[in-house]
Amino acid sequence: MTSMPAGSSTPKQHGRFRLDDPREDAERLLDAALSGDRRCLARIAVHRLTPVSEKPGLRDALHTVSREMGFQGWDHFQRHVAALDTAAERANETLDDDLDTVHIRCGSDLRDALPATGLHGHFHTFSDPFCIGPLHSLERQAFMDERTRFLCDAFGGDENETRRRQQHEYDGLDQAMDSERVVLWFEHDSYDQLILAYILNHLAHQRRPTRLELVATDGIPGVQRFIGLGQLAPEVLGWLWQQRRPVDDALITLGRRAWRAVTADTPQRLDDLSRTLTPELPMLGRALRRHLLELPDEDTGLGLSEQLAVQLVAERGPITVGEVFRDLMREREPLPYLGDTMFWWMMQPLMGGERPLLASDHGEDTPWQDRSLHITSHGHAVLSGHNNWLDTHPKRRWVGGIAIDGDRDSWCLNKGTGRPQKRPANVA
Repeated sequence: MTSMPAGSSTPKQHGRFRLDDPREDAERLLDAALSGDRRCLARIAVHRLTPVSEKPGLRDALHTVSREMGFQGWDHFQRHVAALDTAAERANETLDDDLDTVHIRCGSDLRDALPATGLHGHFHTFSDPFCIGPLHSLERQAFMDERTRFLCDAFGGDENETRRRQQHEYDGLDQAMDSERVVLWFEHDSYDQLILAYILNHLAHQRRPTRLELVATDGIPGVQRFIGLGQLAPEVLGWLWQQRRPVDDALITLGRRAWRAVTADTPQRLDDLSRTLTPELPMLGRALRRHLLELPDEDTGLGLSEQLAVQLVAERGPITVGEVFRDLMREREPLPYLGDTMFWWMMQPLMGGERPLLASDHGEDTPWQDRSLHITSHGHAVLSGHNNWLDTHPKRRWVGGIAIDGDRDSWCLNKGTGRPQKRPANVA
């Protein structure tokens, strides 16, 4: 579950399309084209259905607009809008009352949205951010203890309260399986997919409900930049509910393999599994690959998220931390997965130590989102590969079960092959 940067919400963001607006766009496009506007004529020429010898008509303009929105054509767009309209009409029903149902999500962003779609079953949040911090193959209580310590160290807060919340979320997984139906709601990023892998692995070892179903998507028709389910209109969530799939043994097995790969102390399993494309759930393979890219680059010592953030500051600084987060999510990140608090946790080491990569003129009395950043000379040297950040910032960090430590041999990514390799300690 990735935080959506603040901004206006349009159909191309929330996915709730209606016929009127694109039709008006098509009429304006056609009028401009018939008036001789070369750009509009060129747009229609790419997608037109009528012979070139004829003047373009409304059918060509409608087809052009729908293709530019990401649909196969105007007929496809009409069918999709009709499906959304049906979902909207059914929102007044109770769609999940045929069985005692629990909806599981890796955050609270759908807690109020699902009832607006007609889904009134119990809602359970499981939000341990496995995409950051250590992950080891431990017994459950030891695993929870390690995660609790990490979360308190990373984000502060009362340890007893964090432990209580963790206990509630983990226990809630077991309790959910007593219901007749469990529905898992997850998108395509590594935050969601690693949690899904944990849940699937967990289900391999315990009882399952009568119906176990999955709503998972990596894109919505017409949505230009799909980041997460939380950005979608209720009608779109209702449409996704109609496309849920059963969780079968093949998917459970994939979840087990993925969780073993993520918690291994070497990256070979993770690398190998991500290269299989995981046909049972392709978005999981892509998320595993993105997780692997947090291993440090062999030249800079930076994981991909760190490298993209530092590059943004180098290109656009001075720039506020909040603007870096916004631009990273909207423009640079190939598979957005960081929430804003996770992003700030990642940024702090880049701004600290004796040789920071980034510097700010604002102190701690300024909210972190408003602190202006610029790149340091050391930051430039690291980005160019003349210095390696691991040599000047050797504090241990984790990519799943893999320890990254500049003081000893640790793993990095080969720039040419993209595959993990050992990096000798303190290489200049």
